[in-house]
Amino acid sequence: MYNQLKETWFSNVRGDVLAGIVVALALIPEAIAFSIIAGVDPKVGLYASFCIAVVIAFVGGRPGMISAATGAMALLMITLVKSHGLQYLLAATLLCGVLQILAGYLQLGSLMRFVSRSVVTGFVNALAILIFMAQLPELTDVSWHVYAMTAAGLGIIYLFPFLPVIGKVIPSPLVCILTLTAFALVLGLDIRTVGDMGQLPDTLPIFLWPEVPLTFETLQIILPYSAALAVVGLLESMMTATIVDEMTDTPSDKNRECKGQGIANIGAGLLGGMAGCAMIGQSVINVKSGGRTRLSTLTAGVVLLIMCLFLSEWVSKIPMAALVAVMIMVSIGTFSWDSVLNLRKHPMSSSIVMLVTVTFVVVTHNLAYGVFAGVLLASLFFANKISHFMYVEASLESASQTRRYKVVGQVFFSSADKFSASFDFKEDISQVQIDLKRAHFWDITSVAALDKVVLKFRREGKSVEVIGLNEASATIVDRFGVHDKPETIDRVVGH
Repeated sequence: MYNQLKETWFSNVRGDVLAGIVVALALIPEAIAFSIIAGVDPKVGLYASFCIAVVIAFVGGRPGMISAATGAMALLMITLVKSHGLQYLLAATLLCGVLQILAGYLQLGSLMRFVSRSVVTGFVNALAILIFMAQLPELTDVSWHVYAMTAAGLGIIYLFPFLPVIGKVIPSPLVCILTLTAFALVLGLDIRTVGDMGQLPDTLPIFLWPEVPLTFETLQIILPYSAALAVVGLLESMMTATIVDEMTDTPSDKNRECKGQGIANIGAGLLGGMAGCAMIGQSVINVKSGGRTRLSTLTAGVVLLIMCLFLSEWVSKIPMAALVAVMIMVSIGTFSWDSVLNLRKHPMSSSIVMLVTVTFVVVTHNLAYGVFAGVLLASLFFANKISHFMYVEASLESASQTRRYKVVGQVFFSSADKFSASFDFKEDISQVQIDLKRAHFWDITSVAALDKVVLKFRREGKSVEVIGLNEASATIVDRFGVHDKPETIDRVVGH
């Protein structure tokens, strides 16, 4: 117990604390921005980010991953807030949490194994593009000072780690933020700061039960939003967990993460916060800054609250250019540059899946659409590829006038037509033997194809013997097959 506690909390204290501070600084403007997108007070996003980060540190399944208020979730709240107000948003947040906990108990986190590498790569690249695009408003119609500060920030981020000793001890994004803030204050530069994004909270969050009627009508209003928030939140969290798994070369418990996200959102809703999920940008900042354990996530949440309550005067003076530099670094580091180089090397189907995922996410700004499109396309390509491995070998035994067909491969909806077309129903023979020892029948489409083949042969006056069905195939054929029922011949054949 002690060793496990030390491993998940205190095996990397210095790196986790410093990384958590960097993440907290970067969370403030994002939480405010996401609150504005959703149409609520900045406090709603900041309280949510604090609560979710702290709670997920204890109950999440992926140590070192950062969860808070996110843009993907904020986009889904706009209509609800406009139509019904903040209280209904808080109620939807609570229901979202319940649905996510239910998803965890239903083991839906395990479905991540069905998401192909191409979809994950497309998801990552799309998020990198969206993170970069989100910085463009801060770089549009501004003075040259902003460009100079941003360039200087990038220089610090990428060059500081080369300094001996100190470059390995202090995260360069933290150095970037502190240095540019001090520089802007000393020179009195008139550039946009965190304080210009919105007012920081000056009180602790308090327990709030949503002031909505507990009626079926209320459930009808919030359920569609809660379901959408739950799905998008879990998708982004599961994908981010997979990416952090690869970055740190450590495993995570996806089903526990589902439950953890649900508990964190319930906590956020009860403290007046909006629903949130894992943040790939902040998670990458955390990992690249040295964060590895749950302590980094907890530090980010606690430091965020401390800075908002006690250091708001100083935090509000941080130039947005410094945070833009950090987020551009995240965008560059997140994007899979190898995927561009491998477009011509990898199979065309994989490249198409990756590009479609990127396109859907970037165009719709909805991660769920991109992932669903990628998974669907990858499934279709896979089904098509597997169908090509099904073939039928034919041999003739002249003495007994028996044609033997040996079926090899997977017979399912995609290969059923190919299976049916492999037989010669007009051949002048008396007996047909269909050997299925090396075949497997997966669905009712394949069973229907077998029925049609057998019944067509019998209609032509031939004796048909089906042999070699494995146990699983025999079960589905016995249950749904009709070729052993002569009265169904006309219906199956189509006469």
